[in-house]
Amino acid sequence: MKSTRILALGLRRATGLMVGLLLATGLGSTAHAVPSYARQTGSDCAACHVGGFGPQLTPYGIKFKLGGYTDSDGQGTKVPLSAMLVANWTRTAKDNPAPDPALHGEDNHNGGVQEASLFLAGRLTDNIGAFVQSTYAGFERKSSLDQLDIRYARELKLGGQEGIVGVSLNSNPTLTDPFNTLGQWRFPYTSSDFGFGTGASPLVENLAGGVLGLNAYTLWDNHFYGELGIYNSLSPSGVNRINTDSPTTPGIDPGRFKGPGVYWRFAYFNDRKRDNFSLGVFGFNAGIRNVGDPGTADRFRDLGVDASYQFLGNREHIVTLNASYVKEWQRYNYTFNTALASEHLRDTLDNARVALSYHYNQTWGVTGSLFAVRGTADSGLYGESAYNAKPNTSGYMLQADWTPWGKESSWGAPWANVRLGVQYTGYSRFNGGSHYIDDNGNDRRASDNNTWMLFLWTAI
Repeated sequence: MKSTRILALGLRRATGLMVGLLLATGLGSTAHAVPSYARQTGSDCAACHVGGFGPQLTPYGIKFKLGGYTDSDGQGTKVPLSAMLVANWTRTAKDNPAPDPALHGEDNHNGGVQEASLFLAGRLTDNIGAFVQSTYAGFERKSSLDQLDIRYARELKLGGQEGIVGVSLNSNPTLTDPFNTLGQWRFPYTSSDFGFGTGASPLVENLAGGVLGLNAYTLWDNHFYGELGIYNSLSPSGVNRINTDSPTTPGIDPGRFKGPGVYWRFAYFNDRKRDNFSLGVFGFNAGIRNVGDPGTADRFRDLGVDASYQFLGNREHIVTLNASYVKEWQRYNYTFNTALASEHLRDTLDNARVALSYHYNQTWGVTGSLFAVRGTADSGLYGESAYNAKPNTSGYMLQADWTPWGKESSWGAPWANVRLGVQYTGYSRFNGGSHYIDDNGNDRRASDNNTWMLFLWTAI
């Protein structure tokens, strides 16, 4: 118990220090490829990123991340700063009868600058590097520190085999992952604030902006990846300083950890040069209490499996396949039979994702994805929005994109980074079924939420 309190205090003190530092250097979004890394290494963006742009990593990109973002061309110090802008236009099949007033948009046909970001991203010392993103959300009209990953890493011999060991101070468990299968880094790499999302998700995928963690990790023999992290929720004042939302669960708003949350990850990775694959398992355990009640806490236990495959060949034709499945066991010690009213003491939630993509000549790309969420029927948590009191949501996403300057020989590389794309999201189920009850009490079909999005994102 004493060690837990010491850890929590240390995390809170580290939070205050890092928040102050980072807000001095820069200004809920997804982060992307950062050109400052290309300038630092002297490599084109396609060396690290599938399709020449975006967060999907090649084997070189994976090892660059695990190496603490410190690899360089040895040609002197580079300024570790980048900027990014994402603009989009969104249209849904049927008007939203109750648009979110926080987004300052219309009930349909919304367009504009969704996010403008500054990055502190690159080598700070021989063994320390950073990935920090601060964002102004154009539709929400607020700024936030939404990504933090500061690493110490070094190479050494482990049991006679080459290895990388490192430590990460970060703001999201899945932010640290290198394989593009877990929450923060999986497809879609950009999405609209005015879309309807992909349904309920487990706690491990809902912590960005409200926690701080310290993770130790290793890649041994270029094959075996392991990671263990301890997380604590930020105080309300800490959350206010970085202008984000606290982690929440159904019925508990805002939520605070009762004791530290524990994240773990193991994976096998095999780089065969022309192609590569990974197989992994991961988990997260935490208790969440209401701020006003320091006693009883709801408990969440997440367990998942994931896999990825990349065919790189000679980089003219690239095919990737990423998949994950997470099951969450929920025990509502606090919420059950209170005014917050979960119907059951125990519920479960299942979340499955798969995405297949093809990129030609680091320029043209197409991606198809399936998503499915299933959960225990609970009228206390879901009854107002679903016929069957279930969170079940399923559908598909299709995307086509053009990256005109993704190749090494392209004009302006690595400064000129632009992607234009169109994305479509279709729903077969939403909030429990093919029909559900909207916020105004009206019957609404799941397909009424089908969404078109045109987007432009650029980074320098």
